[in-house]
Amino acid sequence: MKKIGVLTSGGDAPGMNAAIRAVVRTGINNGIEVVGIRKGYDGLLNADIKTLEGKNVSDIINRGGTILHTARCLEMLTEEGQEKAAKIYKVLGLDGLIVIGGDGSFRGCQALAKHGVNCIGVPATIDLDMNCTEYTIGFDTAVNTGADAINKLRDTSSSHERCSVVEVMGRDAGYIALWCAMAGGAEEVLLPEEKDMISPETVIKQILENRSLGKRHNLIVVAEGVGGSQKLAKEIQEITGIQTRATILGHLQRGGNPTALDRMHASIMGYKAVQALMAGERTRVVVYNQGKYGTMDIEEALTMEKRYDAELYDIVKTLAISK
Repeated sequence: MKKIGVLTSGGDAPGMNAAIRAVVRTGINNGIEVVGIRKGYDGLLNADIKTLEGKNVSDIINRGGTILHTARCLEMLTEEGQEKAAKIYKVLGLDGLIVIGGDGSFRGCQALAKHGVNCIGVPATIDLDMNCTEYTIGFDTAVNTGADAINKLRDTSSSHERCSVVEVMGRDAGYIALWCAMAGGAEEVLLPEEKDMISPETVIKQILENRSLGKRHNLIVVAEGVGGSQKLAKEIQEITGIQTRATILGHLQRGGNPTALDRMHASIMGYKAVQALMAGERTRVVVYNQGKYGTMDIEEALTMEKRYDAELYDIVKTLAISK
């Protein structure tokens, strides 16, 4: 193992820089040259690389985003693009490639493996929607950003006796919304997993019941995958007469300094990825399950089904009611 590449792909997540730092320093300390590939798979296809030295990753552990930048690459979805990427990998003289990203990024690893590319994936996505691991880099920071915004909105909602509808990120998975709702003390949370179970009428009924119990302000959290926050806020105000405001946090949750938890997971996962390459592992994903780090075959990782814990929603609802 003489030379490896590292790239970040897909949506950015706080903690990616900490993972890059870990890869670079672990590689250098084991006599391995590490090259950074800019703009994800697009950078690989265009050989947009730079050799990374220790000084290149100094003072980045606390920074959000990714110093290597990231992009979505449609060309990698084609057989021709995958063949081209594999050829460039070989021309560059790489012995391994570490890909930091989410499910789509790992499917790129899976495709490249068929053309002789040795990939190790590091899970980084704020949505926590990867099946193979209990933790993905960026989730804790995204939840803390959402919880902080909810705290501030609660102050003004309380002052004006309003209802706040807060939309957080999470296209196909409601983990960010669920955690933000519990941490923020929300009365209701709308999740992609419960999309068919909760209607605007249900939400409005809950708000009216809360008012009858003496609660003068309300908080509703909506996952991005459910959407319709502005429409819901308008319906609540029209039917109940309660002033209601919708706030969409959007990409605010992707940015910001990573929390200590994200820095820890990212640093250890980056280290484990290099160790896996050195141990001769091929086409694996670094995972964190039951309190331990390990690796898993990427084919198995991509076929696992993510389990949604409905009990967490029940807990949110139980704790929201005060009789």
